Amino acid sequence: MAAPIQTTGLAEAHALLSHPYAGEDLGLADCPVILVELTAADLSARPSEEVAVMVKSTPAVMAVAVPDSIGSADGARLAELCEPFDIVLAPNDVPAPLAVPPGELDQISAAAMASPAAAVALVQLLRLSEKCSTADGLVAESLAYSTLQSGPQFQAWLATQPTRLVAVNPEPAVLAERAGSTLRLTLNRPERHNAFSAEMRDGLVEQLRAASIDPSLDGIVLDGAGATFCSGGDLAEFGTTPDPGTAHRVRSVRSAAFWIDRLAAKSRVMVHGTCVGAGVELPAYAHDVAAHPDTTFRLPEVAMGLVPGAGGTVSIARRIGRQRLCYFALTNTEIDAACALSWGLIDRINPR
Repeated sequence: MAAPIQTTGLAEAHALLSHPYAGEDLGLADCPVILVELTAADLSARPSEEVAVMVKSTPAVMAVAVPDSIGSADGARLAELCEPFDIVLAPNDVPAPLAVPPGELDQISAAAMASPAAAVALVQLLRLSEKCSTADGLVAESLAYSTLQSGPQFQAWLATQPTRLVAVNPEPAVLAERAGSTLRLTLNRPERHNAFSAEMRDGLVEQLRAASIDPSLDGIVLDGAGATFCSGGDLAEFGTTPDPGTAHRVRSVRSAAFWIDRLAAKSRVMVHGTCVGAGVELPAYAHDVAAHPDTTFRLPEVAMGLVPGAGGTVSIARRIGRQRLCYFALTNTEIDAACALSWGLIDRINPR
């Protein structure tokens, strides 16, 4: 196993989590992962609401392993037992909702050990924002992201990054073209693989704000120029904000995620090539996302000591579920278009 994991049964979890120092001991562990192994007998036991509350309040990655002896008739009870957990591990033929294969446990534990603060912040954030409005979820995400920017994992990652000199592109970072009642917005930094910069964010916000008060507009199409839809946040700008408080303030008032969500019913996003970070998080707000067959998707933020910061803890969770998003973000796993479609991250696979 890649890192030590505390393993317990469902009945024993109550005693473990109710210990007076459980939160401190588990939340500050080098590898804050607790694995609860279910048995067939657990399905017939009386549900414990207290254990469910404890699972959701524990500052650790709470994983549950489902045995292969569980049958389809036990699906409803199994879903109830698994709901409080952050990650569900189950064989492919077991009817566990939003589960990932048991073999992913090593990758999960290694990711949590590499960035324990970010791993705990991720699960706490996803639990908190699960039933929040978009606006409240974005505030919570930004606060977590800003806090982690001052953390040792992100600062260590930032210190390894080379200084990037970015050539000035005289063209707008976002192109806008109106055709009848449809507005096409194109991310336009192909020389930077459409890295999501402050200029691009501001360009999107400006166009979307105007679109929100235009009654003659009934369709918005968002795509990207060049070989990549969006390669995520512009690394040349990472660490350049004066302080985390200012960064949170800017994200709170200049949020492309907020405006895409507000215009979701009118919005269609066409993605292709590489979609990283913001390139996954922002499209997920739209009601229609089409991907080219070559598209890949990845959330690298936890590996950098952060959490997704472009609205993905809200948008992606609504599409694929909190538990699957936790696995996706925690492990920095790359998925292809077929997997994204099966998860519900996209709506269609279309040739460009």
